[in-house]
Amino acid sequence: MHEFRARSTRSNRRRQAAVALLVAAGLAVTPAASGRPAAADGSAGVTAGTTAAPAAVAAYPNPGVVTGSVGVHDPEVAKSPSGTYLLAHTGDGITLKTSSDRTRWNDAGAAFPNGASWTHAYTNGSNHLWAPDITYVNGRYYMYYSASTFGSNHSGIFLATSTTGAQGSWTNQGLVIASNTSDNWNAIDPNLVIDQSGRWRLSFGSFWSGIKMIDLDSSTGKRSGSAFASIAGRGGGAIEAPTIHYRNGYYYLFVSFDNCCQGASSTYRVMVGRSTSVTGPYVDRAGTALTSGGGTEILAGHGSIHGPGHQAVFADSDADALFYHYYTDSGASRLGINLLGYDSAGWPYVY
Repeated sequence: MHEFRARSTRSNRRRQAAVALLVAAGLAVTPAASGRPAAADGSAGVTAGTTAAPAAVAAYPNPGVVTGSVGVHDPEVAKSPSGTYLLAHTGDGITLKTSSDRTRWNDAGAAFPNGASWTHAYTNGSNHLWAPDITYVNGRYYMYYSASTFGSNHSGIFLATSTTGAQGSWTNQGLVIASNTSDNWNAIDPNLVIDQSGRWRLSFGSFWSGIKMIDLDSSTGKRSGSAFASIAGRGGGAIEAPTIHYRNGYYYLFVSFDNCCQGASSTYRVMVGRSTSVTGPYVDRAGTALTSGGGTEILAGHGSIHGPGHQAVFADSDADALFYHYYTDSGASRLGINLLGYDSAGWPYVY
């Protein structure tokens, strides 16, 4: 996350200002400038009298300026009471970065610099771990992360905790949930959500039958009971990387559609649905259930920004921020950060 005020291009500022006036007035806007046809889910077009997200007005905004160590994949972030941002992402032993200002990011080593032998049954002996999710709560960081191999659902989600977040300070708390090749779901891409009543749940999933949710024990961070719910899916199609964010009476479920990890050929894009209950049902802007393939697009590839996705949403002191990775024209994976606004109907848009 970082400041955008002084770094937006002049054209972006003009576009955002014009869009803000339309949104404030509750006026419908058309997707003509985006070059995308109107979609049934409202992601690129809206009916008269409704308010479209600014992302539908013109090309999506470029990522805000970040500097320093910005090569990431599957980023997630938390903030300590001192104001330091801790970012974790896919890498050997889970790669860590820190920032004091949401703009410049510095390497901070690895959570498990000596490897993670307890995950090797799922990684074929590799220490390359995926898609961490970190939350600072109760005086410590809780990090859920994935152990698997590409294309397999022989996968496990593990938990580690740390009071500082520093390299080598993380304690393995063990396996939370695992999937096997006989299952029709995949235990990767975890996301902790603490609902408004204080109950802990974990959403996760990739491909197969989609996004799942289980209950957690807040005293241990581990699974509680046997509840197992489906909250989004595309009939076996490409959906993964859930993150749930609460705002103004709604739980927003953000997911990534389509194909990751193909460099500049990646087609990842960020979709959203919402519900008044953390367990769903989640629906998109058009009212289509996310369990039936629904989802409203809020960010997709444009220009030299390819395959933005594996998003995380963080409520900071000044705005909700969207973290994600994207690919450059050369195929390198980079950190993307934008802010989220909400239109008069409460639907998020990226700026």
